[in-house]
Amino acid sequence: MKTDPDSHQRMSERRKAGFDKKKAAASAEKGLLIVHTGNGKGKSSAAFGMGLRIVGHGLRLGVVQFIKGALHTAERDLFGGYANCDFRTVGDGYTWDTQNRAADIAAARKGWDEACRMLASDDYHMVILDELNIVLKYDYLPLDEVLAAFAARPARQHVVCTGRNAPAALIDVADLVTEMRLVKHPFREQGIKAQRGVEY
Repeated sequence: MKTDPDSHQRMSERRKAGFDKKKAAASAEKGLLIVHTGNGKGKSSAAFGMGLRIVGHGLRLGVVQFIKGALHTAERDLFGGYANCDFRTVGDGYTWDTQNRAADIAAARKGWDEACRMLASDDYHMVILDELNIVLKYDYLPLDEVLAAFAARPARQHVVCTGRNAPAALIDVADLVTEMRLVKHPFREQGIKAQRGVEY
């Protein structure tokens, strides 16, 4: 759509005025509950991008990576090198690999105990709970217990939950929810395997 310079100038001025008004009204700060869900790729990647910002600001980051304990991930290697990051992994891989519900529940509980320690501490500016949504989908942890821990966390602490199928109750209480929608994926359409730097 072509716009003449005068119309463009007026439109830009209206947009700036609207943005400035919203910015002036948005003075509060609080710890956000953030959910990345959906069938598309990028949920964990987006969370770890925010984690890098936290670490880059010299703030403390806590990470609990559920499910992926048996898998090598570059983010674990990278974040593990920062003194202001505690990175914990639990689980023996994807649920279709383990095929042992009791073991999966025990691993989820172990990870949740670590998460609760972080969530209860003022030391952590952000806590990333990678694949927690999957843990909740399979009822490895009671949803009410998880939501109660989120509600009781320090007021300025951000929490990021990733994974498909986020429960409706978690979405309802979250401050920011992003749903990644699958449009195309190289594994599905072309049979291309997971690759370093893209999937792990």
